[in-house]
Amino acid sequence: MIFGCGYVGTALAKVLLANGVRVGALTRNTEKATALRDSGLSEVIVADLSDEAWHAQLSGSYEAVVNCVSSAGGGIAGYRKSYLEGQRSILKWAQGRDIQTYLYTSSTSVYPQDGGVSVDETADTSEAPPTGQVLRESEQLLADAGNAFGAWYVLRLAGIYGPGRHYLLDLLRSGESVIPGVGDTLLNLIHRDDIVAAICSALAHPQSANSGIYNVTDNHPATKAELVQWLAEQLQQASPSFDPSAVSPRLQRRGGRMPSRRISNLKLRQALGWAPKYGDFRAGYRALLL
Repeated sequence: MIFGCGYVGTALAKVLLANGVRVGALTRNTEKATALRDSGLSEVIVADLSDEAWHAQLSGSYEAVVNCVSSAGGGIAGYRKSYLEGQRSILKWAQGRDIQTYLYTSSTSVYPQDGGVSVDETADTSEAPPTGQVLRESEQLLADAGNAFGAWYVLRLAGIYGPGRHYLLDLLRSGESVIPGVGDTLLNLIHRDDIVAAICSALAHPQSANSGIYNVTDNHPATKAELVQWLAEQLQQASPSFDPSAVSPRLQRRGGRMPSRRISNLKLRQALGWAPKYGDFRAGYRALLL
């Protein structure tokens, strides 16, 4: 059962369906629900995840839960509604059910580390920005309830890009000559399809020994300037400049500045045998430029 069947969840549903898995989904979006039903999902519920009214609407039984909900908007209040209250609602629904695997997609934004340091799952998250603190609370809810499941996973996703989701590429294609932010920040990225592969790897390992928190990143961070310059070269355009005074609304919600660090995926590779198909941004964006 996929809760929050958006960018990642829809791609996951398609892969699972192609492999003969019965899939159900919950989404806030009526149009998306129609598309999901048309794609062959066995059950699609349109509801607010944080509300418990949907509990009675689900009729199927499921061996696995994937909570990949996105924010409902509205700043911290939206984060708490989607991530924290939504998690509570799913965990309440899951009580007494034979759920073999419960997986939650969190974010590497829980890490406050900066200055180009290396970061793994043992890093301190106590100084995370406000949105990251909400995600940590949501992670902890699952960890505290983890014994009720065969295995539980928190996948902390790095910066997501992929088909239909490539902000910097879109800026360059539009002819933008000035990019918000600074160019020396290290970006940790992960292609959508590699996220789906990581989720599938976890679902295939419902053993409690594997339960825990995992970073999902391509393990090859690059500076924003390096990425933008490479994209400009592929588009045969002049490299744009950067405006440190410009802060996107998304970044404002995360504290106004993007930390620069190197996030490791070693734990995930060693525990589950996962490896990204797109090993760095060049491989991933090259596929998008075709």
